[in-house]
Amino acid sequence: MKSTWATVVSNNAGLIEVEINDESTGFHSIIEELSTEIQPGVIGIKASDLCLVLSIEMVDTTEKI
Repeated sequence: MKSTWATVVSNNAGLIEVEINDESTGFHSIIEELSTEIQPGVIGIKASDLCLVLSIEMVDTTEKI
């Protein structure tokens, strides 16, 4: 990962643990860029958007093969 504000701590069995430096200005600018109003009064970030920024592939484990 090429981010100065996020580090992959572990990646086991498709479960990725990411440590975020929330004091980083880069982190705050990404959060501002990705934030959307999910419902009235609730601001959030889509996991798929965050994974795209972090270059992490999301896999749907509920999808039947």
